[in-house]
Amino acid sequence: MAKIIVVTSGKGGVGKTTTSAAIGTGLAQKGHKTIIIDFDVGLRNLDLIMGCERRVVYDFVNVVKGEASLKQAMIKDKRTDGLFILPASQTRDKDALTQEGVEEVLKGLAEDGFEYIVCDSPAGIEKGAQLALYFADEAVVVTNPEVASVRDSDRILGILQSKSQRAEQGDEPVGEHLLLTRYDPLRVKNGEMLSVEDVNDILAIPLLGVIPESQAVLKASNQGIPVILDKETEAGQAYSDAVDRLLGETREHRFLELPQRGFFRRLLGVPA
Repeated sequence: MAKIIVVTSGKGGVGKTTTSAAIGTGLAQKGHKTIIIDFDVGLRNLDLIMGCERRVVYDFVNVVKGEASLKQAMIKDKRTDGLFILPASQTRDKDALTQEGVEEVLKGLAEDGFEYIVCDSPAGIEKGAQLALYFADEAVVVTNPEVASVRDSDRILGILQSKSQRAEQGDEPVGEHLLLTRYDPLRVKNGEMLSVEDVNDILAIPLLGVIPESQAVLKASNQGIPVILDKETEAGQAYSDAVDRLLGETREHRFLELPQRGFFRRLLGVPA
């Protein structure tokens, strides 16, 4: 049975699509047949980050409206076996998706043997975002360590707990996971950014991962490569750890502290 994971947030620009691409790729690398669906109708960024924008012929809305089959619209990733992308429409209205249509697509993917369906949600509480989280089994709530971002994420948690299908049917609640992005220990030390503990105190959901601030994320996005594939970078390693935790493995959280200065740097008084 397919597990549906929604990647969501209350605020834009926190790294949802980067996270969706990384988590989907990481799950497929672990041998799980996985598809990432872009729910952001009208904007469509997932195909750019996955480097398959030139291969888009049909999209999610075409499938929902019966204008194309799933097999016609799905794009097979060239780098990772078992990974597929279902892009959003760039030209349709945001109300083009319907609950019934989305449900049929998700059922079709489950019947096609997909183990994980990663839903890349738009920010906020618009229709696309609500549809992305409605059918979720697990939710990865992405936030930056800033008060406004954390506050908006708290609002999303309220929606998950009250408006998801599981909440309506009285089933087991949607599994909630916190992913903290753009984390900078130096700014935390200087009081310019919330600490992991601060965010945990406010949202009070299990910490899936902390992704350090890194130019590698922007570079990978511009190249159309999920950053998790770059194992040499801290961001890539942090996303890999997060996927392992999502699969139930135990991984110590890394990149939370400032690097220790070497003996000679301390002796010379060189700043960290």
